[in-house]
Amino acid sequence: MSKKRRVFDIDFPTDPVEVDTPVPAGTEEPDVRETRRGPMASAIQENASALRERQAAEAAIRDENDRLAHDFVRMKKQGLIVDLVAIDAVSTTKLTRDRSITRDPELDELKISIRELGLSNPIRVEQVGEGYELVQGFRRLTAYRELFAETGDDRFAKIPAGLMSSGEALDGLYRRMVDENLVRRDISFAEMAALARAYAADPETECANVEEAVAILYASANRQKRSYIRHFATLLDHIGGALKFPEAIPRALGLDLEKKFADDAAAVTRAKSRLAAAMSTTAEAEIEVLRSLLTGVRKAEKKAPAGKANKLKTTFRMTVPAGTVRCAVQDGRLELRSDMDFGQMEKQKLEAALAAFFAELDS
Repeated sequence: MSKKRRVFDIDFPTDPVEVDTPVPAGTEEPDVRETRRGPMASAIQENASALRERQAAEAAIRDENDRLAHDFVRMKKQGLIVDLVAIDAVSTTKLTRDRSITRDPELDELKISIRELGLSNPIRVEQVGEGYELVQGFRRLTAYRELFAETGDDRFAKIPAGLMSSGEALDGLYRRMVDENLVRRDISFAEMAALARAYAADPETECANVEEAVAILYASANRQKRSYIRHFATLLDHIGGALKFPEAIPRALGLDLEKKFADDAAAVTRAKSRLAAAMSTTAEAEIEVLRSLLTGVRKAEKKAPAGKANKLKTTFRMTVPAGTVRCAVQDGRLELRSDMDFGQMEKQKLEAALAAFFAELDS
């Protein structure tokens, strides 16, 4: 019996098949080795190509990040980066503020505007460590803090702030604060003068005197305004400690008082005495006392009706554990003024204190 021939016994050639197809002139013959690249070689080539593409993409990303970082630093130096900053993360201690410590009567209007429309002009802060130092926007920050305390609304817990890079010179920070308020009409000469005095007294500013401080801080103001500020600074040197509402003094009155004090040294003593005796509780009342220094007429010194004689008014101050108490005594009248809230005390306690007071007088 003969063996059957296997159907699938095929002898494949081991060498490339010669192709008799003619190659056009001017072209290269194909490399037969390329057509025979193995799967491992193809995978290596693909991985290498992918690696080169990835490296090129990473280089492009690094270049873009570097550009964005440079732009961020540049914009931050110009105060163009704005972010929401927690109100309790902003400190106001680095700069002496050029606003009076008395409450701004227009602050309520600002709060209404913020509540209804939001804040259109962000404050400006300098980043210091984990927190921020206020440069511009004391009233706006105060309004946000009051709104948050009154409402507890989280939208007032953070305030829009322009972020400044740290390290700017102190005089530059003061100039930024001052120039913003110079364009506002409600900033008084007394407030500007008070800032100049504080700036001159600050050892970190290396300022020789108030005149130099005015020249540095108010370089943007005209010459006449700088002169007014210097006169008000002199006025505060004379009677600043006796004033409660210096920001309310009109320009003309302040200049006239400063001139009078320069011509009459005894007028300074009279001014302090009258201010202490008046114990004014309003700006209007204090201004009336100051005007009397120029006219020579005091409201309390008007001629008494017939049959009644003016009696001497005695004033003095006492320092007690609770603070300073101002006392005024005249014609059966005794006034005590202090920071204590007598209205919150128990009636029995006040009666006992008054009984002890009169007992001591009778002893």
